[in-house]
Amino acid sequence: MVIALYEPDIPQNAGTILRLGACLGIPVHFVGPAGFPANEKAFRRAGLDYIDHATLVNHVSFATFEDWRRAEGRRLVLLTTRAEGSYVDFGFRPDDVLMCGRESSGVPDPVHAAADARVRVPMRPQLRSLNVAVSLAMVLGEALRQTKGFPNG
Repeated sequence: MVIALYEPDIPQNAGTILRLGACLGIPVHFVGPAGFPANEKAFRRAGLDYIDHATLVNHVSFATFEDWRRAEGRRLVLLTTRAEGSYVDFGFRPDDVLMCGRESSGVPDPVHAAADARVRVPMRPQLRSLNVAVSLAMVLGEALRQTKGFPNG
């Protein structure tokens, strides 16, 4: 399982997601450009004490990320409010890439088109969306439950 953040623009969310990845042993891929310095040095300076336990991979663009993903043969599962299906009804695989879009604007249509699957977190219709880190934690938890991918069983 891999987490991918498409052009993240809120460093606090990225830090939370890096900590999530560190605690659960899940690599976090940043698909650039990010809206802030997104490297190990910057996260260490910001006080992210989990950075030594995190696996952070930077891709300069969606094209370079796609080259990596396709070479690895991984399925791209996009978390999006535009999805028809709920994440709880989706069958995850251990080699899936769970991608979140920019907090401010999601992902552009070409990224939607490249996704192998799209899932959403069901919520009350009058509300716009959950925080990206919260949504990702919910979906990742279900994906790890299904694939028996949690650390220590």
